[in-house]
Amino acid sequence: MRWFGPADPVPLAFIRQAGAGSVFTSLHEIPYGEPWPREAIRERREAVEAAGLRWSVVESVPVHEDIKTGRGELGRLFGNYATSLRHLAAEGIRTVVYNFMPVLDWVRTDMRFELPDGSRSMRYDPVHFAAFDLHALRRPGAGDDHPPEVREKAADWWAGLDAPARDHFIASVIDVFPGVKWGLSLDDIRRRLDAYKGIGEAELLANLARFLEAVVPVAEECGVRLAIHPDDPPFPVLGLPRIVSTAAQLEGILAIADSPAHGLCFCSGSLGARPDNDLPAMAARFADRIHALHLRSTRLETDGSFHEASHLEGTTDLAEVLRRFLGSRGSDRPVPYRPDHGLVMMDDLAKPEGITPGYSAIGRMKGLAEIRGLLRGIPTGC
Repeated sequence: MRWFGPADPVPLAFIRQAGAGSVFTSLHEIPYGEPWPREAIRERREAVEAAGLRWSVVESVPVHEDIKTGRGELGRLFGNYATSLRHLAAEGIRTVVYNFMPVLDWVRTDMRFELPDGSRSMRYDPVHFAAFDLHALRRPGAGDDHPPEVREKAADWWAGLDAPARDHFIASVIDVFPGVKWGLSLDDIRRRLDAYKGIGEAELLANLARFLEAVVPVAEECGVRLAIHPDDPPFPVLGLPRIVSTAAQLEGILAIADSPAHGLCFCSGSLGARPDNDLPAMAARFADRIHALHLRSTRLETDGSFHEASHLEGTTDLAEVLRRFLGSRGSDRPVPYRPDHGLVMMDDLAKPEGITPGYSAIGRMKGLAEIRGLLRGIPTGC
């Protein structure tokens, strides 16, 4: 399971009790672009091991925005990233997840969406996101990115919110990155967007290639496996390109460096939010380049909205994804996996302020139990 460090309201003891054997964690306190000291890595590893668990995956070593825009002190940033990889490898941690999403990480419009059974989930609504883009952020050219009927509904919905509701909604969109609270403002987002002027899909892909050319040889040297996380959601937002959203894009990214050190974090929830993604086929196609698994399911709605569902109840057939993945692998090397984005349910409903969105204890324990059950019924396991 994912653990956000000593400040996580879900302690390591609970994670162990849920049935997990290891954690995906990170040093969230270190600023993006700075090297990770080996001593800090060792301290975190020892804390995890003292709780009877292993630190199996780094999630993540973040990629600085200057690397994504291709500007700034790239040599220094690449060197710092390489130093972090070497220090992690020296402490025995050799799977590193990262993403290449511009400006915002994953995007949702409702962090407390109530499901019919009373549990709470996270939801993306294109009308509400258009309201953010058009009326809160007031991004130039935003009108061209939203259909007329969506713009009209967005205007009506925004007009119905009072000032406190608007402020709460804005914060829920721009400051929900798990493990870190940046305190971002709309002006901060505008400045970040300005840095991407003139950067389309081709330019962003070229910047990813430059990053990989710098760090994949280091990963090979020290036995680290890099795993790029898909875009969430897997389509353009705020006029920004998304380059890790489809099977064709994943194929192109893997071709940049044909190396076991360069692979994927296969997130079934992120990729599953796009209806033209065939997840079982993708899991089979990329099986030998998948270095980590995020297992969750989204429920797609007819209007383009989606919400996080229980792991076995969403649009994605998670059992078939795992069956195809395991049946297509040419290696018996274990692949670390975790349940992702559990529902808020039962006793956790009474403590929403102490829960990182998507990372409640009970919902993820339920997801982990369901995944472990699936794996028991498939001939080989992760």
